[in-house]
Amino acid sequence: MDLLKISEENTPKPTKKYSFFYKFLSLLSVVRGYNILIIVLAQYLAAIFIFSPDKSLKHVLLNLDLYFLVLATICVIASGYIINNFYDANKDIINKPIKSKIDSIVGQQTKLKIYFLLNFIGVAFAFLVSWRAALFFSVYIFLIWLYSHKLKKYPLIGLFSAATLAILPFFAVFIYYKNFSTIIFTHAAFLFLVLIIRELLKDLENIKGDVAQDYITIPIKYGEYFTKLLITIVVVFTLDPIYFLWKYPEIGLMKYYFYFVGIAFIFFSILLWKASTKRDYVILHNIIKLVIVIGVLSLMLIDTSVIIQRILEANI
Repeated sequence: MDLLKISEENTPKPTKKYSFFYKFLSLLSVVRGYNILIIVLAQYLAAIFIFSPDKSLKHVLLNLDLYFLVLATICVIASGYIINNFYDANKDIINKPIKSKIDSIVGQQTKLKIYFLLNFIGVAFAFLVSWRAALFFSVYIFLIWLYSHKLKKYPLIGLFSAATLAILPFFAVFIYYKNFSTIIFTHAAFLFLVLIIRELLKDLENIKGDVAQDYITIPIKYGEYFTKLLITIVVVFTLDPIYFLWKYPEIGLMKYYFYFVGIAFIFFSILLWKASTKRDYVILHNIIKLVIVIGVLSLMLIDTSVIIQRILEANI
């Protein structure tokens, strides 16, 4: 079925005329600009403090290939949020009524046009780096569409697909710098498990809308108790990469971040088993978001000498 025809069946179009400013804010809400900002920050901090600590800040920031990879990431992830918003429009009316009204300021057909445009621009930026980068992002675009259209409706497949797609953009930078160290993959494993927790919490938050739209998520199929048990098991699994990273002096002061995570997850688990309302799950979701954001910022603590070096370079 044609996407433009489907769009007419989705969220009702707003009756009022909105200014360009409000439409821009609506589009930012759709593409979740704050999430994209965190991903871009993570890519650059990883490039500066992990992949090229021996190179000047100017060298990293003015690296055109890295710049094009980041731009490709921005375009493709933004388009991914748009297509996901497109397919979730009806259930978001139930789960996120306020956000749904803001998102509907921009019409569905306009969103689709921007979606295709962003995908084209994203692949073009990637092609400026290499044909392999263009192929990587092309496959990524297809996988996001497949997830939004089909995979998210199946419990386990949707869960692992969402976590995998969330972590894939970081691999574009890993591959570019050809860094495949054990520590990097252990960090990736930890992040993957945290993203699994986040997705399960989102499913607990959105039960009403998922039921209305016939989405078969883990909480719907197996129940709230089983989902809480599964989240607890995943939290326990995160202790393995955390313990592994504690033993490596290469992570520097970032070890204190993992101390924080260990303590935070204890309180998180207690709150999880006490949770019973959507508000409770939103709070738990925000705790996981905080863990992710602090984790991104703590990349600067891997080698504090690099920070000192950057400051000295800036003063010269």
